[in-house]
Amino acid sequence: MSEMHYQPQYRQIAQALRERISTLRPGERLPSDAQLCAEFGVSRMTARNAMHRLAEDGLIRREPGRGSFVAKPPAHRRTNRLMTFTQEMIRAGRVPSSRVLTRVIRPSSIAEAASLGIPARQAVVHLRRIRLADEQPIALESTVLIGACAEAVMTANLAHGSLHEALGRAGFVLSRGSGTIAAAAATAEEARLLDIRTADPLLVERRVIRDNQGREIEVTTSAYPADRYALEVQFEVEGREPEAAMTEVAVEEADRMPVGAIR
Repeated sequence: MSEMHYQPQYRQIAQALRERISTLRPGERLPSDAQLCAEFGVSRMTARNAMHRLAEDGLIRREPGRGSFVAKPPAHRRTNRLMTFTQEMIRAGRVPSSRVLTRVIRPSSIAEAASLGIPARQAVVHLRRIRLADEQPIALESTVLIGACAEAVMTANLAHGSLHEALGRAGFVLSRGSGTIAAAAATAEEARLLDIRTADPLLVERRVIRDNQGREIEVTTSAYPADRYALEVQFEVEGREPEAAMTEVAVEEADRMPVGAIR
């Protein structure tokens, strides 16, 4: 693996545990930090850092004195966390799958190049899928990735596997992103693919995902039938005392810091 795609040990462990959690039921016990150290040959700090990541993503709950357990799936996805669709549906007790409509390498459009921070007409991977849960269409998803992802995307099992897990195995560490959420009326094509009526309401999420070096890796637009999917929004009320707000921000920043100094 090249230095550009280096993946820290705690992220590798977290990824392995994500795949393991997808086969477990809520409430099942996970290995202790000591057991993870023995299994993966890492320090306790690295093991704790991996578990901290999973807890941040809501995949596990840690109970002092008892251990770590698979968390119950939330009612909706939080807007400040992006889970893979596969993981999200499994946690909801549903069977995820995808129907691939398009998977090609082609030149980028001007808009795609601007979103990805690459020269216009540079090669990108275009992936278009219908995302299903228990065979019911949940989203129509169009994804454009930088050309360096081509091998990982073109060879991945995307009918039953996760795109982000395939990228992770190839060394792409997806870290942060930004996006917008809007309402739209389904076009005739969207209605046909999602098994809804033309002009039915859609929840449209557009996002750009970056790696741990801040490089744009992926641009995705997902259209969800409004009665099949929801996003949980968390917010703070404006107008609080500045001192109290600053204190809370400082606490949140401390809570988000990795347990170890691995970065």
